Amino acid sequence: MSEFKLPDVGEGLTEAEIVTWRVSVGDTVKVNDLLVDIETAKSIVELPSPYEGEVRELLVAEGQTVTVGTPIISIGGEVSDPFARVETAGVIANGGAAPAPAAHAASSAAVSTPTVLSADPRDLVPTVKADAPGAPARQSVLVGYGPRPDSVTRRRRKGEDAGPQKVASVDIEKVAQRPGRSLAKPPVRKLAKDLGIDLDTVPTAGDVVTRADVEGFAALRLDDDATHTEVATTRINASADDSGDVRVPINGVRKFTAEAMVRSAFTAPHVTEWLTLDVSRTMDLVLRLRNDKAFTGLKVSPTLIAAKAICLAIRRTPELNATWDDAAQEIVIKKSVNLGIAAATDRGLVVPNIVDAGSLSLVELATALGDLTDTARAGRTQPAQMSGGTFSLTNIGVFGIDAGTPILNPGESGILALGSIERRPWINEHDEVVPRWLTTLALSFDHRVVDGEQGSRFLADVAAILRDPALALTY
Repeated sequence: MSEFKLPDVGEGLTEAEIVTWRVSVGDTVKVNDLLVDIETAKSIVELPSPYEGEVRELLVAEGQTVTVGTPIISIGGEVSDPFARVETAGVIANGGAAPAPAAHAASSAAVSTPTVLSADPRDLVPTVKADAPGAPARQSVLVGYGPRPDSVTRRRRKGEDAGPQKVASVDIEKVAQRPGRSLAKPPVRKLAKDLGIDLDTVPTAGDVVTRADVEGFAALRLDDDATHTEVATTRINASADDSGDVRVPINGVRKFTAEAMVRSAFTAPHVTEWLTLDVSRTMDLVLRLRNDKAFTGLKVSPTLIAAKAICLAIRRTPELNATWDDAAQEIVIKKSVNLGIAAATDRGLVVPNIVDAGSLSLVELATALGDLTDTARAGRTQPAQMSGGTFSLTNIGVFGIDAGTPILNPGESGILALGSIERRPWINEHDEVVPRWLTTLALSFDHRVVDGEQGSRFLADVAAILRDPALALTY
């Protein structure tokens, strides 16, 4: 019987909450079958099984938070031997040649403890527990996680004897390959499940079904509404005390957001500036782009134009795209604009970012913004997508709010809030009262990094583009 321990699925997370068990005691599972949904500090992650066999016991209840390395499920019966597949491919963990079948059988019999697959790519130096001293050692990566197939190496840990041992270059996907079963990463499996697609029916050019394969297949068999299905889950583990008050545990995304906001608010000196402006020309542009063939199937909104305006304005005031390095006593101005987009989800606020948004065309930015928003609302945003941001945009106008004082994301020096866009009376340049589309921008910035003059210039530049998008041609 083998115990599967909670792995670190990335970003050095230390704990996670068990959300939903996908299996029950007595079920038979195979390698790569989904076992459980867990909630880390940043997102929902599905964990596949590294074993074959019968589920003997669920060691952790739903709703319980456990630390990385804690056993969460025990699986008995036949356990798969992924290393047999590695050797068949001619790849041996110690770098030698593949042994003869008889030799492999003898070496397998000498190992009494079933092979454990680790989710931590740092554990790729092969090790295994054996009855006899000096027994050969092998260990691989949890199916669906770990480094890319062509880069399975790690740096030697401090104090570790380098020795003559060679680290193998193992094709992780092929290690887990089983005849008749399609291979895919957990997020891709989740997408296929949400769209009602059997992965075994999805054609792919390689050995692994990708997100693009699933989306392309869905476009052929589903109508437009089905291809954009959103899965929204509301789950609050709340309990009422004797007074009738409801107590909601602080964990997962909510806990991470709270810690980040407190750290930011009491570390960076915030300054917020507001500016109300006429965005009628931006609204006209939005309507035109929605009818443009280049934007077919894409969501075009004022948020898209604001995102583009931010990227352009940062070119003239790069201090808004910087961070304060307290340890080095330096201000680090970032080369690329990794634009964070605040998204409200059932599990709390998340701010995934669009990498190098400043280099994207408007069509590419619309595509990235749509993918990012859909993924966040479906609870599929991964930790890596929420790290490395350099500036953020939050649209509070969708809730009918005029303006606010947004709090900086830790490590960033600027965040812009876009207020509601409403038809209101406005005095034009001819002193005439006319109905126009108006909104209010609110810019918060770190006053250690950004001076008032720089913050004001940046806000004025963003506003100028939203007043007249044609000015973007001059930036």
